[in-house]
Order: sequence, then structure tokens, then C-alpha cells
Amino acid sequence: MIAAVRGALGFLTRLPVGHDEAAFDAFRSTPAAFPLAGYAVGLALALPLVVPLPAPTAAFALVVTVALVTGVNHADGLADLGDAAVVHGDPARRREVMSDTTVGVGALLALGVDFAGLALAGLALAGFPLSVAVGLVVASEVGAKLAMALLVCRASASHEGFGSSFLDRADGGDLWLPVFVVLPAGVLAAVTATTLAALVTLLSAVVVALAVQHWADARLGGVSGDVLGAANELARIAALHVGVIAWTLW
Repeated sequence: MIAAVRGALGFLTRLPVGHDEAAFDAFRSTPAAFPLAGYAVGLALALPLVVPLPAPTAAFALVVTVALVTGVNHADGLADLGDAAVVHGDPARRREVMSDTTVGVGALLALGVDFAGLALAGLALAGFPLSVAVGLVVASEVGAKLAMALLVCRASASHEGFGSSFLDRADGGDLWLPVFVVLPAGVLAAVTATTLAALVTLLSAVVVALAVQHWADARLGGVSGDVLGAANELARIAALHVGVIAWTLW
């Protein structure tokens, strides 16, 4: 498991760990490594909210921190998914568009919504008590990684490629452990925010994952590496905003 988490951090972040072949191979065989790595990523992303910055600056710093810590892999997947979403055609045509290096309007729109959503969530979190903000950020990031693990365990690959190297090694029977390791994040959010905020934050990430899988099955013929990355980005944004709404209203 330690090697798998190292591999997860090496792939999911720009941290200088887990880049050896043994760690990456362990990661591909261990879906629970996704949410376990999410704890470290979430704490790193919460750093701009710990520093006493003006709210707009903290929001901008959150966007920058996401880019610095996680790199561009997941954003690239979201961009490719955005281009595929606006193309008319069968799954093969959409997959062809996703593999094209040209950036289209769909990609720009998807990334724009992602960055705007992240910045606005950061703006709201900057006005929250520190413990609440950190708890929701960590829960959102762990939830986003659970979304990826859920797809790895439940979905079928759209084609032979990078994504299939994960999906072909797991099935629904492997999902219990990723769900189990998410529980501490829920407890943290419940203690620092509210039980309701914790619950809906994590559940929203799961709902996004299921929605992405449904769309990918219908439009792409299955899930690919790009879909996994896009699910991470979409689940993070959904979880952050649902958590903010829940804590603000209830």
C-alpha cells in the first residue's frame, strides 16, 4: 500500500516521489491509493487558505496552487472531454477528437468553467473559519480521488490505452476499500464544519463520477484516461461548491 500511495502521488501530483516503475505498477493495482493520496493533495491545496490573505488573493492563490501541485494532466483530460462533448458523431469520432492535440472551443469552455468554479469556491472559503475551509478542501479532494477510484472499479475501458491499464485491473469488488479510506475525511469535515456538509461534499463527488461514467459509456463507448482526469476536476468543483452551500445554509 505504501508503494501504491507513492505511485499515486507521483502520478496525481508534481511532488518528487513515486516516479519509479514499481510504485506506479502498485498504484495501478490499488484503487484505494487514489483517495489516500487525496489527503496529502487536499492539505497542500488548503495552504493558501491558511495564510492571512485578502479573499480575492486567496481565491487566485488556490487556483495557482492546484496547478502547481497537481500539474496539467487532469485539466488536459477535462479539455479533451470538453472538445468531445461538442462534437457530433459516433463514439469513435469523439475519441478521435479527444486524441487530437488541437484545442477547440469545447476545451476552452470546460477549462474556463473549471478555473472560474475553483476561484469562486476559493473566494467563498476564504471567508469561512479556517478549520471549516481546510476540512471542506480536504474532503473535496479526497472525494474527487474517490470519483476516480469509483470509475476504475466500475467502468469499462473505451479502448486500449493508458486508462485501460487501470480499469482492467479492478472491478466492483475492489470498491469497498476506497470507500473505507474516505471515511476519515468525512469525519474531519463533520467535526470542522457540519455532518451534513461532510456528507453532501463526499456524495456530490460520487454523483459526478456516476454521471461522467453514464455520459462516457453513451458517448465514448467507455472510460479512458482523459475521462478519469476530467472526473477528478469536475468532482472537485462540485464537492467544493456543494460543501460551501451546505455549510452556509445549514
